[in-house]
Amino acid sequence: MTTTPYQRHYDLDWLRTLAFGLLILYHIGMYYVADWGWHIKSDVTSEALQNLMILTNQWRMSLLFFISAMALALAQQRSSRLSLFRLRSNRLLIPLLCAMFIVVVPQVYFEALSQQLIEPGYLSFWWQYINPNTELLRDHHSPIGLLTWNHLWFLPYLWCYSALMLLFAGPLNRLATANWLQAMPGRYAFLLIVGSMMLAWLTLRMHFPSTHALLDDWYNHGKYMLVFIAGYLFAQQGNWWLQVIRYRRYFLLAALLCYSLIIADRNGVFGSLPDNEITFMLRLVFSAVLSLNHWCWILALVGYAGRYLNRPTNKLDKNGSLLHYSNNAILPWYMLHQTLIIVFAVWLKPLALPVGIEAIALIVLTCLGCWAGYELIKRFWLSRWLFGLKVKLPAVSSERASPATH
Repeated sequence: MTTTPYQRHYDLDWLRTLAFGLLILYHIGMYYVADWGWHIKSDVTSEALQNLMILTNQWRMSLLFFISAMALALAQQRSSRLSLFRLRSNRLLIPLLCAMFIVVVPQVYFEALSQQLIEPGYLSFWWQYINPNTELLRDHHSPIGLLTWNHLWFLPYLWCYSALMLLFAGPLNRLATANWLQAMPGRYAFLLIVGSMMLAWLTLRMHFPSTHALLDDWYNHGKYMLVFIAGYLFAQQGNWWLQVIRYRRYFLLAALLCYSLIIADRNGVFGSLPDNEITFMLRLVFSAVLSLNHWCWILALVGYAGRYLNRPTNKLDKNGSLLHYSNNAILPWYMLHQTLIIVFAVWLKPLALPVGIEAIALIVLTCLGCWAGYELIKRFWLSRWLFGLKVKLPAVSSERASPATH
């Protein structure tokens, strides 16, 4: 596996698609999981669901940042930094503004309605929502009023990290091609990124709880920026990539072991101590398990994708493929999915269906809604622009537009 200017890594496309698909299931799980706050909640919740969701919530967003950084590094082989900056700005910032003013509004509306903070009336609420000087829900204001990006916080973070990476691409590319780094054994690079993640956890996590508000989210920046830099450098190290593919089974076994330890600890298998009795050594061990869990899952998935998914497959028809479809549809689906989950959950709740049937219906309705939304969005130039799709359609097929996150 070499990273030549003409090679497309289908494994990254598949990984991105699968990661966003997992995100849809995770957010549906947030509606049913007990004790974890979300915009609205089902009347029937499950504590056991926490254990299943912890399987992915340690690394699922990091995987997306890692893949995006790899794609950015590889894209530089065929595009200038300025053109990449323009591309990522158009396909991240425009959709972000569209989402903040249009797409996520129902999330805020139904959340406030469920807490009896507002009276019914969507249009009147929307007018107050877009007014930065509104007096409505003063306790929930940010510096820009009620405007929020909710689940789309990934877009501004990704834009900022991409802009910084392109700004410092010169020294980073020299580092990536340095003889000493090229010659570094993969195990040493692995220990370095695990140690760096441990340092971020030990120094930042307690002082900067996760906010997804960009300006004060220093623990998340420490974690995700580290992941982004690692992905950028990793994409340019063919020998590391080959080693990850070769040792993918060991990464998976280590990931499963770390996950088991985390679940055992959460369920009291090792007992519990008050915060003031937790020693630095215990925190060091815990940070090591969390960091290993984080990186082993990411590298296991990259390894298995590189082994089995680095090829275009699954033809839908003579005009396209599932991979071509998902590369174009992924950003509109991401933008729409959480709003659709909330709208359909509100609609299903009065029906009082058995929870298993309701959850299946919610998954099906969300996917159908995303599909129908994308089918409508891709047909008009304005909606294509607002949702991050290529506006000038190729002559052969609109499904061949460039991937939204490349």
